[in-house]
Amino acid sequence: MEWCRSRSARNSLLGSSTDRMFDGRNNRQLEVKMNSEPILEETLIKRSQQKKRTSPLNYKERVFVLTKTRLTYYEGSPEKKSKKGSVDLQKVKCVEIVKNGGVVIPCQNKYPFQVVYDTSTLYIFAPSNERRSVWVQNMKEEIKQNNSIVAKFHPQFWQDGLWLCCRQAEKLAPGCEEYNLFGDISRKPLPPIPGNETTGKSSRPPPPPPPKEDEEAEEEAKEEVVIALYDFDGMETQDLTLVQGEEYVIVEKCDVNWYKARNKYGEEGYIPSNYVTEKKSGHLDQYVWYCKNVNRNQAEQLLRKEDKEGGFMVRDSSSRGAFTVSLYTKSAGEGASSIRHYHIKETQTVPKQYYLAEKHHFNSIPELIDYHQHNAAGLVARLRYPVGKQGRSAPTTAGFSYEKWEINPSDLTFMKELGSGQYGVVRLGKWRAQHKVAIKAIREGAMYEEDFIEEAKVMMKLSHPKLVQLYGVCTQQKPIYIVTEFMELGCLLNYIRQRRGNFSTEALLSICQDVSEGMEHLEKNGFIHRDLAARNCLVNDSLVVKVSDFGMARYVLDDQYTSSYGVKFPVKWSPPEVFNFCRYSSKSDVWSFGVLMWEVFTEGKMPFEQNPNHEVVMMVSQGHRLYRPKKATPKIYDIMHLCWHEKPEERPTFAEICVMIRDVLEEDS
Repeated sequence: MEWCRSRSARNSLLGSSTDRMFDGRNNRQLEVKMNSEPILEETLIKRSQQKKRTSPLNYKERVFVLTKTRLTYYEGSPEKKSKKGSVDLQKVKCVEIVKNGGVVIPCQNKYPFQVVYDTSTLYIFAPSNERRSVWVQNMKEEIKQNNSIVAKFHPQFWQDGLWLCCRQAEKLAPGCEEYNLFGDISRKPLPPIPGNETTGKSSRPPPPPPPKEDEEAEEEAKEEVVIALYDFDGMETQDLTLVQGEEYVIVEKCDVNWYKARNKYGEEGYIPSNYVTEKKSGHLDQYVWYCKNVNRNQAEQLLRKEDKEGGFMVRDSSSRGAFTVSLYTKSAGEGASSIRHYHIKETQTVPKQYYLAEKHHFNSIPELIDYHQHNAAGLVARLRYPVGKQGRSAPTTAGFSYEKWEINPSDLTFMKELGSGQYGVVRLGKWRAQHKVAIKAIREGAMYEEDFIEEAKVMMKLSHPKLVQLYGVCTQQKPIYIVTEFMELGCLLNYIRQRRGNFSTEALLSICQDVSEGMEHLEKNGFIHRDLAARNCLVNDSLVVKVSDFGMARYVLDDQYTSSYGVKFPVKWSPPEVFNFCRYSSKSDVWSFGVLMWEVFTEGKMPFEQNPNHEVVMMVSQGHRLYRPKKATPKIYDIMHLCWHEKPEERPTFAEICVMIRDVLEEDS
């Protein structure tokens, strides 16, 4: 009997232990199943995260699936989809709606929210304010136990290299607004204080509710209207023709260089972004008198060339965000002409106003200019004749159309030979018998072709007024052709040598300014030139200097670039960290820029012309630097010398160099 009882008890214990084991396994399986069950699933629009500086900005439909542990997005339809990415909810620091702040949203979904995780921000666009709220509230519920929730966040977009809310230019900069995970959930009112209850009397009415998010969202959803600054004849069927002065609606901002737009007839197509400007009150690009990229010296040259009483322009000042009116008058006495530069001042009031003369304040710069076109009011003359964009050629485009980087060689007409370089022969040509281009035929064995072709796709997207534009490549045959913008006056080195003795100090510094602005754009996009020198800059017929051949040095096979490490570089333009350790960075480009400045101010001399390369390496390593050219003032030579600091981190950035040069050019002579 005892044996039976103990056996029964043993079986009972084994049974309960087995049951617990199975229960635990079932619970774990149930937990895994619950964690993988979709809470939400919907097709939304995702903005590219641009984890690399040169990554394109685009907007794509994705199927988003939220579970208790992950936010996953897929390409395709809910029925047939392939995974594109996933975010671990434990790593999420913030989920919140994005306040637009006046930025036009270039996709059909106009209601953005953000998911901040690790060092990234994922922007997602919902089709309605209601759907956005559903996603935000559900995600907040799932992350509320996370330890990494931020104290502050950025309520507006990261765009064009800065936070629109606080204007900080560092992507990982701390937030500027306090983050309350459930701050938008309404709270019940507290009960009345005992003894303070009122009977028979109506209580004070509650305060009016805050404006609904729908009102803000309606503001966000407004269409962006732009005005064409130049004519654009679309050459591809996917393009839209632009007529200068006409208005267009932006349908989608495909990337920084190309937009999809709609004209007044309802036709849609791609347009270059630098051919249009926003139609906004006070937006200066649309006015003929505004010259964005003109410095003091260039302004004076343009005004003297026009030689008209009251000739004027508005241009950017050396201080970022400020503007200057440059005015030409012949009434300076004794038949002499004079140019005055007036800084447009701002009041400290809210809203701020603008003025040139203390007694005459205006709500916008266009209103100020309009007034002074009719009244001198303290100026040396009234603003009679705008000297600006009229007659200027249209800017280059990033490729001949959106996403068109492979050029059909049958579209090219070959004309005269322009010269030959380290890559091969360069010829003047035409694309589709219309656009003048420079065509480089790459000599076989002159470069690492396969690597270059991939890089060319990135280089095409680097579009700036001070960079020679790469239009495309022909890679389907030998030799490979590189098709670029044609620069009428050729190489900068030859240009200054041929005109030696004819340049003022200001003109030479303006050349350096052009180069520094092009290099600032490369620096901002994380692109290293590796071979910056006067020989690799070109001059057009408007005397604008542009940086050429950026990034190409990596692919060149040429004996004039030598290194004991097998990497090729131009020794006399290179800093110690390059010829000692082959370390390239934007700061090695800064060193080379200092040497380029020296080339410009000596009007084309060879640096270290008496010394072979091995001696230059030894001299520079021992602290020897190039002498001050006669035409360079001490302030200008100081800029060169800063570029040649032994420690890369002590050299200025190109953004800082641009400011230094602008400051020198703006000084009264």
